[in-house]
Amino acid sequence: MTAVQAPPAARATRGPVPRWADWTAQATMWCVVPSGIWRILFGLGLPMGFTGSQDPENGPWFVLPYVIALTAFSEAVAFLGMGLVRPWGEVWPQWVPFLRGRTVHPLAAIIPAALGSVALILLWTSFVFAAFQADPDPEMPHGAKAVLLYVCYLPLVAWGPLLAAVTVAYAVRRRRYG
Repeated sequence: MTAVQAPPAARATRGPVPRWADWTAQATMWCVVPSGIWRILFGLGLPMGFTGSQDPENGPWFVLPYVIALTAFSEAVAFLGMGLVRPWGEVWPQWVPFLRGRTVHPLAAIIPAALGSVALILLWTSFVFAAFQADPDPEMPHGAKAVLLYVCYLPLVAWGPLLAAVTVAYAVRRRRYG
């Protein structure tokens, strides 16, 4: 009996992926989960501590669809980081028209990932500084609800640096092994 073999691109990446890079890529996806859950609960109208114009009950009808779409988009973008440690980040998947089966040029993955990591670092680092400003917004949550907000959003601060580390590992591996 002969075994059916998968195409070479589906079996393994070119060159070994360091274990830390694989774990780091997976961590980038987990960084987005807490804020997504918090956002959806906010969109559902749970009392999250906002008052005035920032209270979802005072917002437009599309708050819930917006936060669901934003959460799905964030998770999808975070998932793309897995391509830096998986074979589909080196060979275009079969479902991509015109490119299927072709080798992904390393810069086609490195440049967007590097720019994305810089953007994430700039975006979420400013979040940390805004969280500890001297004169906080009175409509923002206070007390335990503020702690919950920051605990859910703080992992996003790690997203950019983690993506940068995985991007460097991808660049080094692709340079070494093609």
